[in-house]
Amino acid sequence: MPVTPRPAPVTELPPIAADVLIVGGGLSGTWAALAAAQAGARVVLADKGYCGASGVAATSGPGHWWVPPDPDLRAAAIAERMAIAGGIADPAWMARILDITWTTLPTIADVYDFATDENGVVQYRGLRGPEYLRAMRRKILNHGVRILDQSPALELLADRNGAVTGARGLRRQRHEAWTVRAPAVILATGGCGFKSRLLGSHTNTGDGHLMAAEAGVPCSGMEFSTYHTVSPAWSTMTRSMSYAFAVYYGADGREIPIPPGDIARTLARAMLTGPVMCSLHRMPDDIRERLRRVQPNMMLPFDRIGVDPFTQRFPVLLRPEGTIRGSGGIRMADEDCATEAQGLFVVGDAATREPVAGAVSGGGAILAAWALSSGVMAGRAAAARAHAAGGPADGPVTPLGRAGLRPTRHAAPVDVPAVTAAVQGETLPYDKTIFRRAPVLRRSLAVLDGVWRDVRDHLDGYGLPTAGETVQAREAAALTAVARWCTRAGLDRAESRGMHWREDAPASDPAYARRLIVGGLDDVWARFDGDAPQPVPFQTIPVPEAGAA
Repeated sequence: MPVTPRPAPVTELPPIAADVLIVGGGLSGTWAALAAAQAGARVVLADKGYCGASGVAATSGPGHWWVPPDPDLRAAAIAERMAIAGGIADPAWMARILDITWTTLPTIADVYDFATDENGVVQYRGLRGPEYLRAMRRKILNHGVRILDQSPALELLADRNGAVTGARGLRRQRHEAWTVRAPAVILATGGCGFKSRLLGSHTNTGDGHLMAAEAGVPCSGMEFSTYHTVSPAWSTMTRSMSYAFAVYYGADGREIPIPPGDIARTLARAMLTGPVMCSLHRMPDDIRERLRRVQPNMMLPFDRIGVDPFTQRFPVLLRPEGTIRGSGGIRMADEDCATEAQGLFVVGDAATREPVAGAVSGGGAILAAWALSSGVMAGRAAAARAHAAGGPADGPVTPLGRAGLRPTRHAAPVDVPAVTAAVQGETLPYDKTIFRRAPVLRRSLAVLDGVWRDVRDHLDGYGLPTAGETVQAREAAALTAVARWCTRAGLDRAESRGMHWREDAPASDPAYARRLIVGGLDDVWARFDGDAPQPVPFQTIPVPEAGAA
């Protein structure tokens, strides 16, 4: 009989005291750390990967929403976005992030070499992702921030009054457990890409969303999680700028006409019937020449297999981005990015971006500006809270983590890769996410409820042999939780709005021009702003026969 490996002992590190703990080291996390440190706080940043190289921004070329402080220009930019936001964005939030981005981004010129145009004018708007994140790492280290690399957080800690007062996690490469006590915690864990192989998203598994829910904080806008990006079929390269010049061809070899603003749905319909090919022959020569300098990694997949995308057709697919370039996430309770849980803040893609994007994606520019500005707002507010509290308090704390860490019934073997595959089976197929229908959503929710029961009842992450397996168990729980909220939100918004498309309700309903809040762990609930929550306990959702439309 095979011998079950015994868990290796985890070395418990001495607790670390801080004023502000940042969970996540991407764009929003480093800006939050910088703002808090500049406000005089002792800051610890725990990154699931290597701060300065992990996350979607580090693999991209972030172009910030960059509008000069001219009242007319700002008003026009905001009005343009409000016109497509589905009635649920907030112009006051937009004005704030435009201002903070404009005044703050140039302050990293001491660590980042901004480009200049042919007239010598500094170009602040667009940055090179790898250099940007490395510069932010240097910047926060220069301000005394302590970085814990390869140190994913597993759970939040709460004091006897329920206030969040730190977190616990693992240094997986060293098999060590860390604990940070801090009166202010900022979740900068990014969105959830459901492990779709979106470039740079392997650490974006919804961990912060689950931790927030365990602290009693709901999400908002999770139905707006259907953004898809074109990529070569054999590659994870999802840099989308080049595809503005793309021509697509169906399985019959004929060009696919693309209606304005409907690329994803048009291509998805074609891909459900057969392979889709692409050509970039319409890209102007001057842009082709600059492409390798502006987005050098864009051409690597083609170079490696010897394809010239400007003269040859190549197969493409749509890579789901989940909540990363969606607009949903953890709900904020005030304009400083604080949540409903005392001591807990949320920034970047982990937070709902509805105030600045509404029902559509903010794309790269608005989301980069949001990452910067939400980090600055939360960092300052967290430092102020820590100052008022006088630093971390002593006394007992309660770890809040449950699913994937501590089984509610009895520990039993759970196939973690199978859990991930089951979640992906309900979140990645085009005919379940891009084209939504009530019977299919109900069936998906029932499947995901069953997966959640198994994870909640039996998965003992802390009893697994290695730190890496413990992290994977917690990721599986987070993926399942986020998938349930996205699916429930998609079901309750019985209309089409922004990127949320219901095949069985293709029109927008004016009564639904409100934000949809979802929460709950065992019993998922949903409510529109102003309504009472509507719980849906396990096994109360009728499951249609397979194949029902």
